[in-house]
Amino acid sequence: MKERIEEKVALWAEPIAQELGLELVDVEWVKEGGQWYLRVYIDKEQGIELDDCQNLSRKIDEMLDREDPIAHSYLMEVSSPGIERPLKKASDFERFKGETIRITTFAPIDGSKEHIGQLVTRTKEDITILVDNQEKALPVNKVSSVRLHVNF
Repeated sequence: MKERIEEKVALWAEPIAQELGLELVDVEWVKEGGQWYLRVYIDKEQGIELDDCQNLSRKIDEMLDREDPIAHSYLMEVSSPGIERPLKKASDFERFKGETIRITTFAPIDGSKEHIGQLVTRTKEDITILVDNQEKALPVNKVSSVRLHVNF
């Protein structure tokens, strides 16, 4: 059910976001503290402003009222993905080649569930990063999340 809601909303929201000059980064359907949240993350080259979030929120809200894919109450949030944005689409991996990313795996690989390095490439099978001047390939089917990583 979770994936279906995320997929449906993403399918409906993508053209709306594009119409507004925005990139749909991700859609999340999560339950936190007994409350369901529908989170829509957007971006654009110049950065996201409050008006972008409000405009898209209004349009998605209209679409959700029409389609009514969710049977119970929930809160919808539209926001920027932040500086450690998730990488999900093939275009994300192309766009951020050479950037530092953090890969989290379902189970430890080489003794760790967290792998940080420069993004080299992503194929159907692997995500390759550069760690200490050595390439490290992590199997895509073992990866739970990939995000940009910022060292503070």
